[in-house]
Amino acid sequence: ETNSTVGERNSLGCVQIRIPQELFLALGLISLVENILVVLAIIKNRNLHSPMYYFICCLAVSDMLVSVSNVVETIFMLLNDHDLMAVHPGMLRHLDNVIDVMICSSVMSSLSFLCTIAADRYITIFYALRYHSIMTTQRAVTIIVVVWLASITSSILFIVYHTDNAVIVCLVTFFCTTLVFNAVLYLHMFLLAHVHSRRIVAFNKSRRQSTSMKGAITLTILLGVFILCWGP
Repeated sequence: ETNSTVGERNSLGCVQIRIPQELFLALGLISLVENILVVLAIIKNRNLHSPMYYFICCLAVSDMLVSVSNVVETIFMLLNDHDLMAVHPGMLRHLDNVIDVMICSSVMSSLSFLCTIAADRYITIFYALRYHSIMTTQRAVTIIVVVWLASITSSILFIVYHTDNAVIVCLVTFFCTTLVFNAVLYLHMFLLAHVHSRRIVAFNKSRRQSTSMKGAITLTILLGVFILCWGP
């Protein structure tokens, strides 16, 4: 069997589509560069130094975990396929566990930060005058630390006990819960924005509402794409 084989059938009669490892490597590198650019843009631009963009930065870092794991795994597989590096089976198992933890951590942290971003937008719209006192930089940092610690810890436990059906139940429940949480918040925001758009006359207020609405729409698109990617 080679990577170029396209229409093979295994013993169960299922069609196997083999994709070249170089394609996975290219996609991983592109994704890695894109997320690095997001992080650098937020770090370099002082106008983006606010809790919401800190959460978006962490979301980009979460996605980077998948890119890094994909690139590392593909490089090892390419080297092994071309007999450029002799990999011990024990080393492969450890590498596989590390990659699994990184991917699982990415899922957990990405979903968590999507919920955090949605909550942040919700506070911005419904508690605009109190936003800066509610979502302070210190609280944002605390939330980020808690999310990362919880994501990494739970991911390690999930990989260690991956044979237990409870792991699958927990992951599916967490995914569905975060999906419902985001959907409810964004639906409420859109309904409020629709009502206010008819009542607001002053230019400054209209502009503020328009900005919040654009932010909500952007993050809704982000959520939709995320569901399409991770849902399967």
